[in-house]
Amino acid sequence: MKILITGGAGFIGSHVADRRLARGDRVVVLDDFNDFYDPSLKRKNVAPHAGNPNYRLVEADIRDRDAVFRVFREETPDAVVHLAARAGVRPSLLQPVLYEEVNCVGTLHLLDAAVVHGRPRFVFASSSSVYGINAKVPFSEEDPIDRPISPYATTKRAGELHVFTAHHIHGLEAVCLRFFTVYGPRQRPEMAIARFIRSIDRGDPIPFYGDGESLRDYTYVDDIADGVEAAIEGPPGFDIINLGGSRPITLSRLVGEIERALGKTAKLERHPDQPGDVPVTYAAVEKAERLLNFHARVPLEEGIRRSVEWYRTHGSGP
Repeated sequence: MKILITGGAGFIGSHVADRRLARGDRVVVLDDFNDFYDPSLKRKNVAPHAGNPNYRLVEADIRDRDAVFRVFREETPDAVVHLAARAGVRPSLLQPVLYEEVNCVGTLHLLDAAVVHGRPRFVFASSSSVYGINAKVPFSEEDPIDRPISPYATTKRAGELHVFTAHHIHGLEAVCLRFFTVYGPRQRPEMAIARFIRSIDRGDPIPFYGDGESLRDYTYVDDIADGVEAAIEGPPGFDIINLGGSRPITLSRLVGEIERALGKTAKLERHPDQPGDVPVTYAAVEKAERLLNFHARVPLEEGIRRSVEWYRTHGSGP
């Protein structure tokens, strides 16, 4: 199988690329190595595959329509795993137009190219952020999602709608996966778990928002990669599917688990709740279990232990 992975040099994408190469697939990675975080970290992710004849790295921006179409024309992939995006709720509050351009216009370029060049199966990375201030938990794919509270969430919901339109009009086989707070080795350095591990280990204060009772459904990257691989193979048609651990925990407990794994005590720098942040995320995963045979297998304690072990071996950014 030939797979195009957009954002394939990044956190989740590099894990999926590693797996597909191990299976013997041809993997084409499209990544622009932008400076949202230190590009050298992504260079490290792709370095092990230099010289692998089954691996091709294309450095380009998905906003560049000609570059996107050129990759599809040259490779005609069997499947597309679209992970490239401007990520993060808080930065999107400051740069909403950039988020719209990358996450919506870039996605449209990929969908248009897919329709023209063989209609490969299309796996779109969405986010639990689309649920916004949904008061009902756990979050179900059938819930109304008309109250996003950040530009990032809005662009991810728009991306889902664009994918559905391509399916409806052109018959593109597609699935949108709503990821719930993914963490683990290679996590982006500004994300909470990576930042907390680094700061607590160094004795630096960590930003601690609100009273510590906000709840997040953390999902280990290996579990997410399992779900992505299952989505590449099916189900047919179009679907939106949650991928989450379905075991939300408080911010206070998260910090405690990291303290235990490091054997160090956190210094808390307290802040009020952040605009754009939701109080809880919690995935209903029955649909993922039924359609993808998905089960989150790595509990938080184990995932944090693995993340700390990887950090101690590799480091994780500035």
